[in-house]
Amino acid sequence: MTLAARPVLLAAILSLGAAVSLGITRFAYGLLLPIMREDLAWTYTLAGAMNTANAVGYLLGALTAPMLLRRQGPARLMLWGAVFATVFMAASGFFREPLPLLLQRLLAGVASAWVFVTGGLLVARLASRHPERSGWLLGLYYGGTGWGIAVSALLVPQALAWGGHWAHAWWWLAMSCALATLVLWRPVLRLHEAPAAAATIAAEAQLWTPWRRYVPALTGYGCFGVGYIGYMTFVIAMLREHGVGPQGLTLFYACLGLAVVASSRIWAGLLDRYREGQALALLNALLGVATVIPALTPHPLALIFSGLLFGGVFLSVVASTTAWVRHNLPAAEWAHGITVFTVVFAVGQILGPTWVGWIADGPGGLARGLLVSAAVLWLGTALAWRQKPLA
Repeated sequence: MTLAARPVLLAAILSLGAAVSLGITRFAYGLLLPIMREDLAWTYTLAGAMNTANAVGYLLGALTAPMLLRRQGPARLMLWGAVFATVFMAASGFFREPLPLLLQRLLAGVASAWVFVTGGLLVARLASRHPERSGWLLGLYYGGTGWGIAVSALLVPQALAWGGHWAHAWWWLAMSCALATLVLWRPVLRLHEAPAAAATIAAEAQLWTPWRRYVPALTGYGCFGVGYIGYMTFVIAMLREHGVGPQGLTLFYACLGLAVVASSRIWAGLLDRYREGQALALLNALLGVATVIPALTPHPLALIFSGLLFGGVFLSVVASTTAWVRHNLPAAEWAHGITVFTVVFAVGQILGPTWVGWIADGPGGLARGLLVSAAVLWLGTALAWRQKPLA
């Protein structure tokens, strides 16, 4: 039996791209932020700007992806993105000054967008060939981010314990990206594009549904980008303020990552069922609940529940937009639709970390920043609920 005949295995392999692009390249920084901030005497605003730079790079990667897709195809672009993400992650361990670190985070964001967009396109095509399992396959791919988060939760404390410096953690994380890229390499290259699929890529520049028809979904998703990234950037710093020790932080982040993996099954039916904006709205609402908990209480069980709920929801929000594109746009427009949502996502992530960091530097500290993040997520709920299915 060929790999193409085993869609679940293929989606699981593709999920390593999500692990690299978001789970490690984006979210591992939250584990390193407190120690880097203390060592380098950063404000919360500058610490948040590091993830803002990463999000700016993600936006640039999303904007350049359609052009590169027409030239390279999704398989090769995904692999080159994974290679560059690995290199830029490793480079982050060689600098202490803010400017080169900001540049490294920006370049890593460009590469991670290439990986994430192309992986989403490949798994959307895979799901179209297996409609009875489409929600699960999409969730399985995006849930791969959880494996990256869980690996980061295990690697970063060990790297800090053995090496004694945050630079070692960046290098360990880069090695894990390199290993995932090697596993991806042969299966992804074997995903030869059919002539119809190649024609689809060529047609995407000329055929597309005006984005104005799905403004409610886009704005709801933009609120998600602003709100969730505040939590992922600063929640570890918030837990340290609550007195949570290294083992507790590792447990929290590992639980969050494993909940992301489990979410592929939890929300599969929801993604299959709704063509409107209900899935995005419901998931945003739950995410707001998870985000507000650490701002209100330091109780250990409440914090673990927050991590489990957040992890069990937030990547399914991303999967819900790919599912919405599949439900509402013709196959020839999937790459364009996924790119539009990715651009909106990136803009939200640009605004979120620095804005929440600026709020955290003022009265109320990080708790106030997380309260604002939750409010933005609930605004996204109201906006996404207005989205109607397209004809």
